[in-house]
Amino acid sequence: MFHYIKKGPRWCLLLAAALVAPAAISADGLFAGLDPKAIAIRLPADMQWKSGGLSGAESIALAGDASKPGLYVILVKWHAHHNSRPHFHPNDRFITVLSGTWWVNTGRNYDPEHMRPVPQGSFVTHYAGEVHYDGAKDADVILEIVGMGPETLTPAEAKPAQGA
Repeated sequence: MFHYIKKGPRWCLLLAAALVAPAAISADGLFAGLDPKAIAIRLPADMQWKSGGLSGAESIALAGDASKPGLYVILVKWHAHHNSRPHFHPNDRFITVLSGTWWVNTGRNYDPEHMRPVPQGSFVTHYAGEVHYDGAKDADVILEIVGMGPETLTPAEAKPAQGA
């Protein structure tokens, strides 16, 4: 059914399409008879985006709970024209850009004009305790984030100079 593609990030296109396209068949019919102790399948139609703590972003928890200790896997959708402010996380986070272009920058001085584009198919590591900010410019972007919880976001923006 699926073929391994050796060249380029086309596998990401297939994965992103599977995650965001409507399900054409029900899980009950297609997967009836599979042992639920061996495999769990959630079709895109069974996944609901939820607004979280970040303005302009929604998420879906795929595995684990980012607010509790242990491994978690989430999808994050940054809506166009939204991004975070400088912050850091307590643990490393491993991020794959599934669709769109993600925009990133580092440092405590918020400078959205100099954010750098990270294209679909890219893999990024946010290192624990290091300051960064990110988001979407002209189009939505979908990320898969894998990390160890509990996950928090600590603001780290530089304070403006006196008299500025």
